[in-house]
Amino acid sequence: MIESVIGIIALFGLVLLRVPIAFAMVVVGTLGYAALRSWDSAFRLAGNAAFDVPLSFTLSVIPLFILMGNLLTLSGVSDALFLTAHRGLHRLKGGLAMSTIVACGGFSAVCGSSLATAATMSKVAMPTMRKTGYADGLATGSIAAGGTLGILIPPSVVMIIYGLITEADIGKLFIAGMLPGLLGVCFYLLTVAVVVRLRPGDAPAEGELAPISRSDINGVIAVVSLFIVIIVGIYGGIFTPSEAAAVGAVVSLIIAIARRSLTIRNLYSACVETTRTTAMIFALIIGAEVFSNFINFAGLPDAILTWVSGMDVGPFAVILVIMLVYVVLGAVLESLSMILLTVPIFYPLVLSLDFGSTWLATDAAVTIWFGILVVVVTEISLISPPIGLNVFVLRSVLRDVPIMTIFRGVLPFWMADMVRLAVLIALPAVSLVLI
Repeated sequence: MIESVIGIIALFGLVLLRVPIAFAMVVVGTLGYAALRSWDSAFRLAGNAAFDVPLSFTLSVIPLFILMGNLLTLSGVSDALFLTAHRGLHRLKGGLAMSTIVACGGFSAVCGSSLATAATMSKVAMPTMRKTGYADGLATGSIAAGGTLGILIPPSVVMIIYGLITEADIGKLFIAGMLPGLLGVCFYLLTVAVVVRLRPGDAPAEGELAPISRSDINGVIAVVSLFIVIIVGIYGGIFTPSEAAAVGAVVSLIIAIARRSLTIRNLYSACVETTRTTAMIFALIIGAEVFSNFINFAGLPDAILTWVSGMDVGPFAVILVIMLVYVVLGAVLESLSMILLTVPIFYPLVLSLDFGSTWLATDAAVTIWFGILVVVVTEISLISPPIGLNVFVLRSVLRDVPIMTIFRGVLPFWMADMVRLAVLIALPAVSLVLI
């Protein structure tokens, strides 16, 4: 076990030295495996990971869903979602911020990327909120928090990664994420209502709205239809998640063409961005594969299991400790890296616990429930200081807004997420009732 601890310390040391975490995991994993076995075994491990990951058919779902999100971004459906939501909520105090959250939830349902959702909605919603007189804190906080829904409401790249690590049914993970995702939207809307009641000046009264165009209505119909096709197709066994991703990418291309927003230049940009994002994710997966093999061979998961088994605490107490570890790690690690690093360590421990609940009576149910908890706590990490990637995405788009203003604006939403996490831990049925 001591080798594992040294490896983790070395990994964090390299990250602090600004070595990309994917390469840091490969280096530490290879050196650690070589120290425990041999250089030949270590190089073979790294080579196999680098060869197998890009050729995995299961992983083909990732670039396809990313391409789908990029094409829909180009098609302008984000504007249609925002304007339609605003029309329905503008009479409420804070209705513009609420509209942003609803639009983020809708865009997440066909995007799968939190960062893309935050970046897109900042360009769509922020100018309108500023023009109306919204405080920068509430405006940026609602965008950053709403963007986190991109990794929970299906399809979700993070959920796919978790499913691949644990060999869980990705289709069931998608279905299980729907109610917690909707719960997140409701909690965020309630948060806006509370904030504007405590600080009325943050959300001035809004004037009359222009009527919704037929193009906006068609955009919303396209998003809802695509979401239904993907979810019903997977849930009904019509096609696999990989086939659903392919269908989604093709339909997104058709939507972009039909809305007359696609040019050769835009299509090229979408493909290049998809390639870059996919390469980054695959590099992280390769690094995690090498590092997790080293950690497993060094015996860290078994040591943790033995240690927890010797403690006189209940299974839910163990889950609370794990979630606390995730919250702390989320403050210093990027979300996908955190999942790739920790799930191979914590997942065997969670499976060994006896929850004594009819909802968690099988390993499959525990796997799905734990996956939802991991994704939710990963959402929290996206708006947690000092890393908070969604916050830095907004800062890169809105350069005139101080980063501390964004963090202060996002704090009430962070607190709402902590409450939602507690609800999902206490009530597993919320995550499991649909499957």
